[in-house]
Amino acid sequence: MDINFIRRLVDILEENDLFEIEVSTLFRKVRVSRGAAIGSVVGTVPAQAAGPAVSAPVAEEAAAAEEEELGLVEVTSPMVGTFYRAASPDAEPYVEEGQYVEKGAVICIIEAMKIMNEIESEYNGTIRKIKISNAEPVEYGQALMTIKPG
Repeated sequence: MDINFIRRLVDILEENDLFEIEVSTLFRKVRVSRGAAIGSVVGTVPAQAAGPAVSAPVAEEAAAAEEEELGLVEVTSPMVGTFYRAASPDAEPYVEEGQYVEKGAVICIIEAMKIMNEIESEYNGTIRKIKISNAEPVEYGQALMTIKPG
């Protein structure tokens, strides 16, 4: 294994602010990844009349706790790609918020390298929230939507 090749892959990761890169040839396969970056959260939080201020990480934890409390399950992206709600631009979306879906039903598409990958529901339940807009890029493990099983 050529250490200079691996160093170049690490440089590409850093230069392009990537978290993972994989290169395959006929005789070898190399994957270089780094841990999740700790970044700053930019945004505005409306001021509350009475009560303590809540930081962004605490707010995210509160939202996650609320989802768990309600029994919601997150559908996450199994790959890096582009999220699509429908099979084509003029087609109806696979699901809408509030719609009941059955296990195995297609709920969205993730396009990766010009291949359309249908994402199926792992649960019978109701779509509570779609967290990604149509045609937006998604990362591996990113939350796409929440489902209330049942």
